Amino acid sequence: MTYDLPDLPCYLNGEHTVLSKAKVSVMDRGFIFGDGIYEVVPAYGGVPFRFDEHFARMERGLKELRIPNPMGKAEWHAMVSGLIAKLIATDVMDTTTPGQKDQKNSSAELVYIQITRGVAMRDHVMPNNITPTVFAFANSMKPPSAAQRDSGVACVSADDFRWAKAHLKTTSLLGAVMSRQISADEGAVETVMFRGDNLSEAAASNVWVVKNGKLLGPKKNNLVLEGIRYGLMEQLCAAHGIAFELRDVSRAEVLDADELLLTSATKEVLPITTLDGKAVGHGSAAGKPGPISKQLYAAYQAAKQASAA
Repeated sequence: MTYDLPDLPCYLNGEHTVLSKAKVSVMDRGFIFGDGIYEVVPAYGGVPFRFDEHFARMERGLKELRIPNPMGKAEWHAMVSGLIAKLIATDVMDTTTPGQKDQKNSSAELVYIQITRGVAMRDHVMPNNITPTVFAFANSMKPPSAAQRDSGVACVSADDFRWAKAHLKTTSLLGAVMSRQISADEGAVETVMFRGDNLSEAAASNVWVVKNGKLLGPKKNNLVLEGIRYGLMEQLCAAHGIAFELRDVSRAEVLDADELLLTSATKEVLPITTLDGKAVGHGSAAGKPGPISKQLYAAYQAAKQASAA
């Protein structure tokens, strides 16, 4: 069966077009090897959110993969902003999944960016002097439902079997796909993963533990992708008097947490209320979103509104 792509605005190698018309060579190293990096930049009210942080992470990834950055920061920002403006102006959405376009300062969009090493004959060695392939498209954001916000979500746990360079946001995502399928098969929202005895992250989200009023997260290293919300959570905690610490977080601490949270561009701040079929938390608060998750979610919304103003 042929999948009919929506006519969402996209950018490919300097040209603006729509998804259904964009074409890439079958010898692109992104297709052959997954040899590239990607970013997902959210926007609120048509304004890219935390763009500087996304650009900095993209540059770090390109440098480590030895792919030259094909554009400067201002050019990237203009391209991202232009795609968002086109999406809002044309009112085109991916209708395969429910989405909503709201009024200015409450709309939510995202831009997916992918940079691969470029087109060359198949060889594992990185070729020199080829032009990177740059692709991006805009879509409406599909955030968690109100029911998920109010009640929290179910997750399952699994061993983290991915490679040891998880800090790179590469297009080689088969490990993440397989990890996410574990939870999808169970009707859960995410797969919370552990490397040995320590928490790493979820398939497509960062995971946070709340204990005794403190927000705990895995320390930054090569085993965890530093989500853009890493820095934002630290800032929000500082602004609202919530203790914050990055360190090794054991499986036992996760299972004994007062609260568990997911963060990502699309999930924002989302409470986990059951893990492996067991309620998160203690006593009468078990299985319900806790006060820290509610406080951080509210603070996140304020940050979004300030960005879009």
